[in-house]
Amino acid sequence: MTTTNPSATSVLDEDTQRFLDTSIEGLQAGARRWAGMGLTARAALLGRVHRSVAAEAENWVAGAVRAKNLDPDSPLVGEEWLSGPYATLSSLLALQHSVTAIADGRSPLDTATLGAAPGDRVTVPALPTNAYEYLLLHGFSADVWIKPGVTPEQVRTTAGLGALTPTETGGVGLVLGAGNITSIAPLDVLYELIAHNRVVLLKLNPTMNELLPAYTAAFKPLIDLGVLTITTGAGDVGSYLAHHPGIEHVHITGSAATHDVVVWGPGPEGATRREGGTPLLQKPITSELGGVSPIIVVPGTWSAADLRFQAEHVATQRLHNGGYNCIAGQVVVLSKDWPQREAFVAELRRALTKAPERVPWYPGSDDRVAGASSTYEDAERLGRTGGRLLVDAHDRESAAALERTEYFSPVLGIVDVPGTGQAFLDAAIDHANEALVGTLGANIIAAPATLKQLGDGFDEALARLEYGTIAVNAWTAVGFLTANAPWGAFPGHTLEDVQSGIGVVHNAFLLRETERTVVRGPFRPFPRSVLGGEFSLSPRPPWFVSARTAQRTGRLLTRFMAGPSWAKLPGIFASAFRG
Repeated sequence: MTTTNPSATSVLDEDTQRFLDTSIEGLQAGARRWAGMGLTARAALLGRVHRSVAAEAENWVAGAVRAKNLDPDSPLVGEEWLSGPYATLSSLLALQHSVTAIADGRSPLDTATLGAAPGDRVTVPALPTNAYEYLLLHGFSADVWIKPGVTPEQVRTTAGLGALTPTETGGVGLVLGAGNITSIAPLDVLYELIAHNRVVLLKLNPTMNELLPAYTAAFKPLIDLGVLTITTGAGDVGSYLAHHPGIEHVHITGSAATHDVVVWGPGPEGATRREGGTPLLQKPITSELGGVSPIIVVPGTWSAADLRFQAEHVATQRLHNGGYNCIAGQVVVLSKDWPQREAFVAELRRALTKAPERVPWYPGSDDRVAGASSTYEDAERLGRTGGRLLVDAHDRESAAALERTEYFSPVLGIVDVPGTGQAFLDAAIDHANEALVGTLGANIIAAPATLKQLGDGFDEALARLEYGTIAVNAWTAVGFLTANAPWGAFPGHTLEDVQSGIGVVHNAFLLRETERTVVRGPFRPFPRSVLGGEFSLSPRPPWFVSARTAQRTGRLLTRFMAGPSWAKLPGIFASAFRG
């Protein structure tokens, strides 16, 4: 079932309440139907959804372009292809693979070679898992680190989550959808269905209302089966649904402040409940809430091309999607003892200035930029309109606001810690763990020669970096796009101190006891990567804001994911290298 906005008032009228009540009753019947559907049938259903998403991909991206006020001819439209239908199609294929394996009496990991990480941790390779991924993301990898003490046999035999007990229904869940990336809400829906056996009422964030027709068509097989209802509405609709007795679980993607309103209630009464440990929400809730993501730049001897490329890399981590990402890099951690510090900052300033301009589209962006500018009066305003802020805070004391406020806008800060080599890395990791709010994603940039010098000390340091996804010479968004990898905060947060959230999503291998994902990529693009001793054939990634052919490459990658074929690869490579 789908609806248009059912309410524009602060208190829901009786007709709206009755409509939502009826929707939940329909989903309760759908939950019984879902529990009676075997795994083979579920795998076939995922295949039908994959086809319907592929058929609707053009309309999906067109809706995103309208929602975000993008120029339809801009290379930045490539972001919408990759972070929308491409990510969703990839997840559908991966989930279908896992469900089919379990239906056949196998583990989703039956062909995986498990590894090890420091601290008695098992690792699961999540990227690449096939020859297509090996070529399309050549030089990139992702490994899931399981919590310490879990054995390889336990990892294999417990992979499956709810798909191991498909007749045990999880009831009706509410997904309060994200307002920034168009695949987030669909991926959350799929995870609820497969990992938790929960049918879903999805309430879209108002910024995503333009996507309602595309979502309705793309997920028609789920809607027709009665296991998904999509509705729109403001916070009053979300509040009514979250506290509805027919909803058994809530999942939210958004800010910690919004999460706390749902859990504890608004205003002084909510603060009192929080202090007393008596939440208003009397049902389980999981969440993905963002935070302040660090970009740790380990000092080394870099060429001018290295400085320029990595500056574009950092700029992308801040400016992708206009700066409105939960894992947008916000604080660059540099060594005050790095001889090339100022040269790197100069290149970063240039990259931020030259990146394609776009209209601020997410509500409140200008106010958040203005707030940062007021706090840091010496901040540099960059870009043609001056809408991008670079704050070179230097000392850690003056960086407090940058490190404790998720600006969710094009604001980038720089903070210094002392040292070089292992001493710098250890100090930077301590600083990220202790000073920055949130644990969703952390990025580390280090030249191959530096990584070689650090040796085993580097992975030991990674084990101390408490983030749900860590990217080494890549952006944590690669982890988001890796369907088999879990996505969420580092485990351990509570309702009282939720930070980046509780629980994980995506996780198409359906793994238990996950701790983090570690993504690795090439320090240099091809051909400089090979000349510098890295075995990587990847050009400048298509998600870079400086990639000139990003729109064409994103469309071609989505078409590939709609129907993987060797014949489609040459066109993708040609487009990517031209970018």
